[in-house]
Amino acid sequence: MQNSLFDDLEQLETQKETGPVTCLGQTFANEEERRKYFTEKLREQLKDPEFRKIEGFPIGSDEDILALSDPPYYTACPNPWISDFIKEWEAQKPTKPEGFHYHREPFAADVSEGKNDPIYNAHSYHTKVPHKAIMRYILHYTEPGDIVFDGFCGTGMTGVAAQMCGDRKEVESLGYRVERDGTIFQEETDEQGKAVWKPFSKLGVRRAILNDLSPIATFIAGTLNTPKKSIEFKRSTEKIITETETELKWLYETRHSNNVIGKINYVVWSEVFICANCSNDFSFYDGCYNEKDKSLSGDVTCPNCGSINKKRSLERAFETNFDNLLNKQSKTVKQEAVVINYSVGSKRFSKKPDHQDMLSIKKANEFVLEDWFPANDIPQIERFFKDGLHLININNTTQFYTKRNLIAAAKLYSNLTSNEQKLIFTSFCDRHIVKRNRWLPSGPTRPLNNTLYFPPIYAEVNVFNIAKRKLKDHQKAYTLLKKGESSCITCQSSTNLHSIPDATIDYIFTDPPFGWNLIYSELSFLWESWLRIKTANKNEAIVNDKAEKSLSDYRLLITECFKENYRILKPGKWMTVEFHNSNNSVWISIQEALTIAGFIVADVKTIDKKQGSINQDFYRGGAVKQDLAISAYKPSKELEEIFLLSDGSDEGVWTFIRNHLSQLPVFHQSDGKIKLIVERRDYLLFDRMIAFHVQHNVTIPISAADFYQGLSQRFPERDDMYFLPDQVAEYDRKKMISGKLTQMSMFVSDEASAIQWLRQLIKEKPQTFSDINPQFMQQLGGWSKNEAQLDLRELLHQNFLCYDDKGQVPSQIHSYLSTNWPEMRKLPKDDPALILKAKDRWYVPDPNKAGDLEKLREKALLKEFEEYKQTKKKLKVFRLEAVRSGFKKAWQERDYATIVKVAELIPTNVLEEDPKLLLWYDQAVTRMGGD
Repeated sequence: MQNSLFDDLEQLETQKETGPVTCLGQTFANEEERRKYFTEKLREQLKDPEFRKIEGFPIGSDEDILALSDPPYYTACPNPWISDFIKEWEAQKPTKPEGFHYHREPFAADVSEGKNDPIYNAHSYHTKVPHKAIMRYILHYTEPGDIVFDGFCGTGMTGVAAQMCGDRKEVESLGYRVERDGTIFQEETDEQGKAVWKPFSKLGVRRAILNDLSPIATFIAGTLNTPKKSIEFKRSTEKIITETETELKWLYETRHSNNVIGKINYVVWSEVFICANCSNDFSFYDGCYNEKDKSLSGDVTCPNCGSINKKRSLERAFETNFDNLLNKQSKTVKQEAVVINYSVGSKRFSKKPDHQDMLSIKKANEFVLEDWFPANDIPQIERFFKDGLHLININNTTQFYTKRNLIAAAKLYSNLTSNEQKLIFTSFCDRHIVKRNRWLPSGPTRPLNNTLYFPPIYAEVNVFNIAKRKLKDHQKAYTLLKKGESSCITCQSSTNLHSIPDATIDYIFTDPPFGWNLIYSELSFLWESWLRIKTANKNEAIVNDKAEKSLSDYRLLITECFKENYRILKPGKWMTVEFHNSNNSVWISIQEALTIAGFIVADVKTIDKKQGSINQDFYRGGAVKQDLAISAYKPSKELEEIFLLSDGSDEGVWTFIRNHLSQLPVFHQSDGKIKLIVERRDYLLFDRMIAFHVQHNVTIPISAADFYQGLSQRFPERDDMYFLPDQVAEYDRKKMISGKLTQMSMFVSDEASAIQWLRQLIKEKPQTFSDINPQFMQQLGGWSKNEAQLDLRELLHQNFLCYDDKGQVPSQIHSYLSTNWPEMRKLPKDDPALILKAKDRWYVPDPNKAGDLEKLREKALLKEFEEYKQTKKKLKVFRLEAVRSGFKKAWQERDYATIVKVAELIPTNVLEEDPKLLLWYDQAVTRMGGD
């Protein structure tokens, strides 16, 4: 009999799966032989006690780790073959053309990649970045064959993105154009304002090393980055689901009529509450569901007495039954099945459960479950658990499921064998089939993200229906994924990446944990209970009081991770940090960790979650309300050598600034508007220079005034931004055809931001005190409660100059007046009319005169700091600039004890939310420990 096309395709796929394979220089008869060989090697490693001492080694038995692993590509523990892959990949890299020099500016183009992608939707996770968004970064920063690293890989989208950089269709779907020779072009605007296509990258697979502390994360990453695309996989999985469903079909049967049996799609369950008025029990569903308009009311009406209540004022009804899963009496919230949605053929029906349905539920509850299932007590940390699991007496994984769904899930899981099949199971086992699955009048909807909230009305969904649907989702993803050997996945802590040699990584894209927002190990608990391997959460970077993990602990852990990132990254190469946290102190901790590790931040953009695009500049002192894309680089060897040779002289300052300016974006336009590049502003360049000196433990050889003066003398300035000579020419050309610069909004919250606000105000328009004062008063609404509020006159006198009609009119005022008053344009600077118009106007001093002002201000600040040093009381309201100046002086004098002492006097939140203070403090603590 002639084979069908389907059979032929299956045979071809099987041949590919069973043919000879080469892995790390060794050839095997087939994939099975490869897995068997490396599994035995891993088994030997697991017997070594020192191997298990690696930081972040997951909690699980040797056999469970081996069962989940696919060595050497993926191990559910630290991967012993990482350095072997790096060595092999380096040898396979394409030869660079003669004279090749690596240079990249920060990636600053708009990114708009939605989440409706089969690969993205294959498996949920607490936080994810679409692989297509990551592809843009990888294509920008790397060449084909380069090695990319992600230390917080989650579901492995960085690895998927690295492989997809070799897929023409995927690259073209991003809006790029790919020529036959593999050159990738992107659309840009030329000097005449016309759209042109310019080459910027090459088509080709990038290699990826992926790591995460979480076993479920690396399991997903490992499976998606080494997928099975064979038709046999689809057929075998369908067969397992169908046969299991047939064996347990009684679980989801309901009577439609005397002779017709329907198949249950889902059952609506409701918690039972006690009426505060009449003390009768009633279901929450009956109390709030309006049958007439198919809606749920915010108020709960007792069906017995008609009293109206708020849910929070009601008491749940509990019942005690023997739990044959845990073999003990168990007190649980009383729940009732209130609606059954079922199908007969292609038609759907709904009904209230009848006597036969209740008998079926009773049969399931009394069923003795012989298949393995996880029966683990849940963690006791409940900071983010909505309603608190203790309130509803949920304390074991079995209580996440109805008995019916647990029977089906356990049987199905026992029949699934490969990682790909288990991945389908984990894609729904903690969401669609648990009691957290919310029900709304429109039907079942998924659980609330990133919390363990159990709703009062939930949908018990047919396990087999969900399994079939998720198989289709995964098959769609597998048709797009590459069955390549371009990724190496490891499960361990990013604080110690001992198996990755120094300076071997070409680019890092990473999405670190969000600190306060999420507790990943708890949210992954149910997943990992099924896998039988759990997160070793000692090194989990979170902030949680009950776990006794402070913001300081979080910062120290992230710092150690970034130090390892810095060590393994090649000099002159880039790291992108995707980050989100609505708490500003956590954001400051991320910046501080990057700085201490040695990275230099070159660009920060906020990501608009609604549009998914990078479209705003972000001032690092502001509060974070959106995702951020942080571009940071590791200094080149040349910069390090020249800086160290400068031995703390001024030349080291300008060497750093020249190098840093060369790394910054020259021009940024979004939504048709030119955007200010804040990293090119004088005060941020000064901050970066200070941080670089502190990180290298080198005395700062220059004052702020001398720095600003030297900056204006050495580098051309445009729109309050500084450039290298060749950069300013490019900026001028692009600005000429692009329109006007959009000024950045500033918010006054303390003395430093007040000075910057005043500087921007009177630089554009020198004004009198009476003109400035009402504008300034409008800015004071957000003033920090801990910051001593200075009088406007004091701020002006310490930082700016006022023309008192003595001598010629300063150039700053003359320029403004002659531009805005035609009658003043041709007047000399000593003309009486011009002098009268200019009198009492405040203006920004030129750099030559700013030094004297700075010395007077510094003297006043240090005098105030001396008073702080002598006090023994906590400082509630103080001058933050005085503390900053005092810390700087103490650090220059190696007086680390003073920094630590005063830091203990100021509120913790002030220290943790001020990047300058935190830098001095952390370095002082480190130096004291070192001394």
